[in-house]
Order: sequence, then C-alpha cells, then structure tokens
Amino acid sequence: MTDAPLGRSAVYKVLTTGYVGSTGPGVAATVSYVSDGGRHVIFDPGMVASPAHILAPLAELGLGAEDITDVVLSHHHPDNTMNVGLFPTARVHDHKVEYRGDRWTNRDAEGYELTPSLRLIRTPGHSPEDITLLAGTAEGVVAFAGDLWWHAEGPADDPVAPDRELLRASRRRVLAAADLIVPGHGAPFEGGDDTPL
Repeated sequence: MTDAPLGRSAVYKVLTTGYVGSTGPGVAATVSYVSDGGRHVIFDPGMVASPAHILAPLAELGLGAEDITDVVLSHHHPDNTMNVGLFPTARVHDHKVEYRGDRWTNRDAEGYELTPSLRLIRTPGHSPEDITLLAGTAEGVVAFAGDLWWHAEGPADDPVAPDRELLRASRRRVLAAADLIVPGHGAPFEGGDDTPL
C-alpha cells in the first residue's frame, strides 16, 4: 500500500526557496503554497529575510494572508515556523493537533486528509514530531518534507537527528510515495538512487 493520496487535483508553488549556511548567507525556509478543493495551504512559513518573500509571491497568485485556510508545520523548529503569525485566521496543523484561534482539536497527523489530494503522514527523524504533506497533482505526488532533507544533498548525516535509523526509514517512506520532494531549505528535487538516506 502506498501513502500517496488518491486525488490528483492539487496545485502548488514554491513561494521562496530556502538555504542554509553552506548554500546561502544564513538560514531561510523553503515556503510553499498548495491549493486543492477550496483549501489554500502554506507549508512551513519559517525564517526568511523579510515577510515579503512569502507575501509578495502569494500576491502574484491573487491571494492575501486572509485567504489562507491552513498552515502545515513540518515540525516545531523556529526556522520552519517563524512566520506562522502572518496567517492569523488559518487552521494550523502539526503532528497531533489542529489549532485555530483559541481552540485546538486533537488528532493524529498520520493519514489525516485535508482533501482527497492532500494527506499528512508522520515522518519522524529530523525531530520526533516531523510530518510530511503529500500532494497529489496532475504531474504526480509532491512531498513537502520539511527537514527530512535540508536540500537535495541531504545532508546525508543530519547533525540534528536524534535517531539516524528513524530518519532513514522516514526518508525511504517519502521516496516510495513521491515523484518530487520539496525539502526544508532548498529547491525541489526528484528522488533517485543518489538521494541521501
């Protein structure tokens, strides 16, 4: 059985491509927009040089912060969450809760569907609470994987990962489900034999 969502109607745009010290001047998150079935989702609104790096590309799509219905956080490290407050009316999803306003709903992220084309799965490894958003698009399945990979080169040996074998298992799971991977701090890439496990 595959983790891939059954639907194939989602569309996405990388709003800003992130970097880490080895590939850029500091640290910035790769922030993405995903849409399906009336849901407007921001994935990992983390550290960027300016909020304009998120809001300006969103405006080019004809959308403002108030149009965002959902924010998905791959995990709770500040470099991936710093700008969640830009979207105060959105539902915020993490590994175990959906937050909105002053309320939260407990639910496990594993297998949770925002729509038939948008599914959350648990992918611990970089941190214990990591999740991935799998988006079924017309071109295939896109995995918004947070820091399972910082960029296409890995790192192969994630210095932050508390459990290396768990990280490898989650990376294998995502590679089995996805045609394209959007990492936490780099450009999208296609998984292959040379993708770090």
